[in-house]
Amino acid sequence: MVEKEQLRFGTFMPPIHPVGENPTLCLERDLQLIEHLDRLGFHEAWLGEHHSAGTELYSTPELMILAAHYRTRHIRLGTGVNSLPYHHPLILADRTMQLHHMTRGRSMFGAGPGALVSDAKMLGIETTRQRDMMEEALEIMLRLFRGETVTYACDWFQIKDARLQLRPYDNIPIEVVTASMFSPSGPRAAGRLGTGLMSMSATAAPALAAAGTNWDIACDIAKQHGNTMDRRDWRMIGLVHCAESRSQALEDVQFGLEQWVQYFEDVAVIPMVPPDRRGDPAAHLIESGMAAIGTPDDVIAQIEGLWESSQGGFGCYLITDHNWARFQAKLNSFDMVARYVIPHFQRQDLQRQASYDWVRAHQKDFKASHEKASNEQVERHARELKAREA
Repeated sequence: MVEKEQLRFGTFMPPIHPVGENPTLCLERDLQLIEHLDRLGFHEAWLGEHHSAGTELYSTPELMILAAHYRTRHIRLGTGVNSLPYHHPLILADRTMQLHHMTRGRSMFGAGPGALVSDAKMLGIETTRQRDMMEEALEIMLRLFRGETVTYACDWFQIKDARLQLRPYDNIPIEVVTASMFSPSGPRAAGRLGTGLMSMSATAAPALAAAGTNWDIACDIAKQHGNTMDRRDWRMIGLVHCAESRSQALEDVQFGLEQWVQYFEDVAVIPMVPPDRRGDPAAHLIESGMAAIGTPDDVIAQIEGLWESSQGGFGCYLITDHNWARFQAKLNSFDMVARYVIPHFQRQDLQRQASYDWVRAHQKDFKASHEKASNEQVERHARELKAREA
């Protein structure tokens, strides 16, 4: 079990920028967003890897992480995720370890099979093999992270007496998570290899229905391999746009929601809105529970539902960066979450409220004491004035 007050917050940045915008400025705005989140006290930012379709622009999330590191102070930064079948595991492990040092231990490592079929096709990789290739590579990388010398050969890479030159920064182990969609393959891999778990599209109906079961699967597999799963290392990814009112939130997302929906129809393998609901995608996302588009109370309700579905809680809630709204409205959305949603779960106002309630309950006594003190000062002044006149 995890206590709600331990819940961390962050963002998951694929990213998704419509074709037609200046890509240089898109990358710069993403870095500005991470700076903003750092100032607001968000805990994490995860940045993806993609190589086709012109929309998800990070081919090398490590470059973005390093740039963000030098522009921020506290927020932790992770690859969300590296597509392991696209890399030789020794080279990726070496690069990951260097990044860990250059970020003074703030960087994290996310592993996945690769989300876009088009990326795999360009590399000549069969889609049916990607999950197995990811697990094969990740197992080798984890051994390298632990300082082992590894010899291994398979049909797509080989290493001989391979080892890393560096240990983790300050001997802080690199935090590793395995990405999962709706199937049990991700939880099985996390349990077998002893990593954290990142549940993609966690607010989608299939993911909600399977959340608790998939965690149980991860724990069962972990036990078989001598590992222990920790709910604090479980990250849930959802969709949010927050504003001062529901009407304002709905108005905000009219800016870019249609392009976002079209992207998933044209490129991704899982459309986000069915054809019969294309006329009002925001309403569908809200009614299905996939997205919280509204006030902080709506966001709180979404996370509470996700918490209940998890059957024991999770460690971090990640808000997908989707560019539904104009940049300033997006910044305001994260600001609203920081001001009202995070304090709700972390009970940051618990002692403030208790102090307020205590003062309010004794207000009459305090008022009487104040009046008594004031009257005594008035009487004292009168006596001193009378004494001087005498």
